[in-house]
This record gives sequence, structure tokens and C-alpha cells, in this order.
Amino acid sequence: MKRITRTAVLTVGALIAALGPPSAAAHAADDLPRVDLRVLVVSDGGPAVDAIAAELEAAGTPYTEVDLTRSDRPALDAGFLADTVDGRPRAKYQAVVLPNDNPFPVNSPEMTALAAYERTYDIPQVDAYTYARPEAGLRYPVDGGYAGSIDGARAEVTAAGREGPFGYLDGQVPFEDNSPTVGESYAYLSTPVAGADFTPYVEAAIPGRTGQGSLVGEYRHDGRRELVVTFVYNQYQQQFRLLARGIVDWMTGGVHLGASRNYFAVHVDDVLAADDRWDTELNCTPGDVDCPEGEGTPDPIRMLPADVDHATSWQSDQDFTLDLAYNGAGSVDHREDNGGTDALADRLIAERDRFRWINHTYTHAFLGCEQDTTVVPWRCATNADGSTKWVGRTAVSDEIATNRVWGRTAGLPLHDDELVTGEHSGLKVLPQQPDDNPNLAFALADNGITWLASDNSRDPVQRRVGPATTVSRYPMNVFYNAGRAAEQVDEYNWIYTSRAQGGSGICEDNPATTTCLPAPLDTATGYTEHIVPLETRIALGHVLANDPKPHFIHQSNLAEDRIAYPVLDGVLDGYEALFADNTPVVNLRMKDIGAELQRRAAWADALRDGRGTAHRIGGTVTVEAPDGTNVTVTVPTGTTLAGDAFGEAYAGRASGWTPKEGRSLAFTLPESATTGADAGTATTDDGRAPDTTAPGTRAPDTNAPAGTAPATEPAPDTRVPAGVSDPVPYTVRS
Repeated sequence: MKRITRTAVLTVGALIAALGPPSAAAHAADDLPRVDLRVLVVSDGGPAVDAIAAELEAAGTPYTEVDLTRSDRPALDAGFLADTVDGRPRAKYQAVVLPNDNPFPVNSPEMTALAAYERTYDIPQVDAYTYARPEAGLRYPVDGGYAGSIDGARAEVTAAGREGPFGYLDGQVPFEDNSPTVGESYAYLSTPVAGADFTPYVEAAIPGRTGQGSLVGEYRHDGRRELVVTFVYNQYQQQFRLLARGIVDWMTGGVHLGASRNYFAVHVDDVLAADDRWDTELNCTPGDVDCPEGEGTPDPIRMLPADVDHATSWQSDQDFTLDLAYNGAGSVDHREDNGGTDALADRLIAERDRFRWINHTYTHAFLGCEQDTTVVPWRCATNADGSTKWVGRTAVSDEIATNRVWGRTAGLPLHDDELVTGEHSGLKVLPQQPDDNPNLAFALADNGITWLASDNSRDPVQRRVGPATTVSRYPMNVFYNAGRAAEQVDEYNWIYTSRAQGGSGICEDNPATTTCLPAPLDTATGYTEHIVPLETRIALGHVLANDPKPHFIHQSNLAEDRIAYPVLDGVLDGYEALFADNTPVVNLRMKDIGAELQRRAAWADALRDGRGTAHRIGGTVTVEAPDGTNVTVTVPTGTTLAGDAFGEAYAGRASGWTPKEGRSLAFTLPESATTGADAGTATTDDGRAPDTTAPGTRAPDTNAPAGTAPATEPAPDTRVPAGVSDPVPYTVRS
């Protein structure tokens, strides 16, 4: 979606003339200016601008990025910003994102051109991270404000913010403090300059004082609107993730291509089966491939009927549905060993309609290469000629089909096109098996599988496997072989500590591992104090990033100490405390997640190729895309398409997908969105059409000559702490 073009620099006079407002006749309803639904992102390579660009990218909102550090970048002049199409004035960008309020040299013709463009077409400007100063509507921090770290602060959305672009939040905006030694958030807290038209949207207490200082606010001046952000952030930090939707909503007036939601789905694997337990003495799992054959005694973990009752009660309390990936042979074997009884299966079947169900194969067999488990780690068995021995097509197909029959016989509400193979087997797994089992695709076709789960840690990109499309799932670091908190911590210590501390040394061998420990955790407190907060933060980060991929745990984590629930509660309770009722967690089943990812990929391709475009003229938004493309749009509630209400309500807007077939898609915005700043017309800051007798006739607040931008210094260099350019390592804990 990034595009850089070369444009000649025009003289200042030509800039202003070219950007002059349309003639009076242009304000007639049939001749309004056209505004293309594309954002101009001007970058200096800093993390704040990159974060906003990442938000646009994830939502499917087109933007053009201009890198100020490149010598071959285009000049931001009149021809770059606006032109005429079919006799109608056109603004090429609906919003402008700058690194700060003025990143250019003094008296820059580019800032002059941008200011004139914004004034003429009422184009909003986001100052991604700027110093608090009068040119941005704020007093200097030394004048009763603050400049410094706000790690761990609790900011608040103001009443104006809740009524405006941040109405999807409940109020609090907590700032991360993941490390006592790494600065993560630097901010300038200040109050508006006397007489400035400045509205704070997000504020925090000024340290050492009784007042509040602005972190995000709107500054109206000189016929222009700026969103002034005075704290630094990156795309991974929770404070940005909470505010990102509002920043985009403000700059687009709630009308843009693309959409964003907050998703959370949890798959519980191995239901009905039993998971082998971690041995705290051997540091491996007897009965599984990480222990040498014959070493240790298997000690399986399996849910009880009471665990089913707890799960159903928890779901009701949280208004959330778990997806149970089941292995029918687990029940068959249990009945054979227990006189024909299986109280767990009976209870699950009685409550079957309370859950979503996914075929996880009958015996949970490994469906890739034939495993040679005489060595640790295992390796693929080979034929005499050295070629890999693969599990055959019939064996793979039988695992799928037999489990489906068991589920149908039990009355489970299955979707036959979904499948999770045991350990995601059949798909490539490094280093032992670099390729998919060639028999897997045929077996999937034999059974009508179109959605196949994969492990996001090793197979993150959606791809085709025969007739199926993969759905990557996030593994939670709540281990399959742990039913009790103490054994979870023991295994965690083994994996993530150094050899000198009795650990595996994986972090010494792979320094990029993000969950390494400086010292072993206390087995009595480590789960609650370290693992739960960490896993909660990681999973909630996915939820807030418009990422629909599901997470997966195992049935063992719902048994015994039920160690999964503190993490799941941390995510859901934490979310509820942050968001308003109009922005619920979206809890989709696997095939719907797969379809969402598939549509996004196709839409991203259309944008990348320039085949997905949109523009607004007054109250009409017109979208062009190749026939057969699913188009995603965010618009004010009450917007119609072909006379019917469009989209679903979410976060105070309507959004959704719609297919483009034949004619252009024409959305009609509600009347409330077609006046003032949201109208797509050239207006002044008070909603009036500008004086058309001469271009740029409204003088700036600094009394500069008409039609010019204030001749001010560019914003001073803003401080970027060490921990903001990249996420603070998760294992550095306060």
C-alpha cells in the first residue's frame, strides 16, 4: 500500500493558486469537491508514525507514505496533494499524518502547501508525536506542565473524548510499565494556551501538581484541525492500541475503507483424550516423544464432569463460547478400561450445545512423517533409499472420518469442513519435517475439509493445502502437559532458564526468545505473579490489534487446578474494564475466522495493486474494486447501500464486508454526517464555506501574510525512550 511518486516543486504562488478553493458554483450540491479516501502518511522513521501506518495497514485502509529521510521522495506540493478530475476539484487525501506539528525547515513551501490544502478542503492533520508548545495550542511543559516518563500512569478519556472519537472506551487508558529499567513512555503534559481553541480528549495527572495535562487533543486554528498527540508510542504498546481506533476515526470522520474489530477465540484441544503429565524430576513427559522410550511412568491428565460444569458456568458468566477440539477414541478407550462408562463424555454430550465443536482426529495420531522416537528429539523414519516415510492417505483419511462419525453419533453440532490435526501434524514442522505430508491434501479432499488449523508459531501465513485453507492459531504458554500450577511453573523454569540454573538453555541457544527468565520462578507463586500477567498481556495484545486468529490451550488446562481460567479471565475482565458496551469482544468459530483472514488478504492485494479505491462527494461514498472482490468499509451508523442499511454496528460506527459485482458501490451517508467537517466540502473551522474571492484569504493566528503557513520553527526534537522503538521484552518484569 506504500507508494512514492516523483513530483516537481512549484513556486509558493503556484501552490496557493493551485490549491485555491473552488468557485462559488462548486458549492452547488451537484458540484462539490471530491475527496479520495486515502491517507497521506509523512514519516521520519519514528515509531509513532509507523504505529499509525500499521493500524491503517491492519484495517485495510489505503495510505500513501512519504519518507522524509529519502532523497528521492516526492515534494509535497499542490500537484501532489490536489488536482481536478472531470472538471471537479479533487483532494487526493482525506487526512494527513505528520511526525509532529511541523517537521519541515523554517518557511518550508511544503508546510505552506499542506496548510493551504488542509484549509481549502477541510483535511484534518494528525501530529503523531509532538512537543507541547504554543504552535500546537499548548503551553510549554516548563510553564506548569511536565516532561518525562509516564510509565504506569492511568490516563483518562475526557467527556469530549467519550462524546467524540474515543466513545468506544470506558474511560481509562493505562500506560504500560513492563520494566523498572527500561523507559517505555515519554510524554509532554500541558494545558491549552489561553484563548486557544483546544479540546483535550485524553488527559493524565501532571506529576507534582493537582491539574490534568493533555496527551491527545484537538487544536482548531487558521481554518485547520490538528489532533495533537504529546506522548511517544509504538504499535505494540497497549496505550496506543487502545487509542488507535479513535485516532483513525478522528482523521477520517468515521468514513474510510477498511474496518477494525477486537477478536478473541479460544480452542481447547484434546477434549475426551488424556494428556501426559510433565515429570518434574526427569524434565520431560513420560509417554510423549520428549522422553526417551521407556523412561518414566505416564501420568495422564483428563477432565472430570465437574470440570465441564465449571466450563459451562464460566461461559455464562463471561458471555463467551469455547471451541472444543475432540478426539473420540479418548472416550472409547476410557469406556473399555472402565466397564463401559465415561462420565466425562456423558456430561459433555449432555451439554454439547453449550460449546462449539471441532474434529481433532480420532486418536490424535501424528499424521506427518512416520516418527522415529528411539531418539530425542524424534526424527522422520526413512525408506531404504533415504526418502521420507509418510503416513498414508488412507490412515490420514480414517482419522478424520472415524472421528466425524463418532461425533455425529454423539449428536455434536459439528461443521464437517473444519479440522484440527493432532499437533497440527501433516503440516510441515521444522527441523524434522520441512514439507507437508503429500498425502494430507488428498485426505482433506476425501473428507471435504476446507478449513485446517495451523500453529502460528511455525506457520503464520494463511495458505492452501489441497482444498483447505489454513487458520493459524496462537499457542498459549499454558502447557498441554500441566494440570497444576506448580508443574506448569516447573516446566516453564526448565524451558526458559539457563543451563547453569538447571534449565534447558534454549535462551542461550536462541537469544531472540522473548520469554527468557533471569532466574527460576517460585513454583508456589510464579504462575500467578509472572506467567498469568504475561500471558494475559500477550493475548490481550492480539485482541486489541484487530487480529482474529484464535488461541489454543488443552483440556488438561481446564482440569485439576484449572490453570487456564486466570489467563482467560485476565483477558476478558481486562477488556471489559477498558471498553464501552458498544465495542464487545467478537468471538468467532474457526471457519468464520478463516473467511475473515481470506477476505482481508484479497482486499490487501486489491489495495496493493491500486484496484481498490474510494472517494467521497458530499454525502455519497463511491467504491471501485474488481468484480468479485469483497469490499470492507467503515461509515457512520445509518449509512445505506442500495437503499438498505449497511454493515453492523461496532464501536459507534457501522462496518462490514460487501461484494462488488458490476456497478460501483455507492454508499449514502446519513444527513448527520454530511455537514461541517464530515461533509467532504471545502469549509472553514466553523463550518462555513471559505471566502472564494481569493485563495487562502483567512490569515493565520500569527498574523502571517494571507495564504501562508505560520513562519515558525519546526517542532523541537522529541525524546524517544529506549523501550519505545520496539516492545519491551516481556520477561523484564517490575
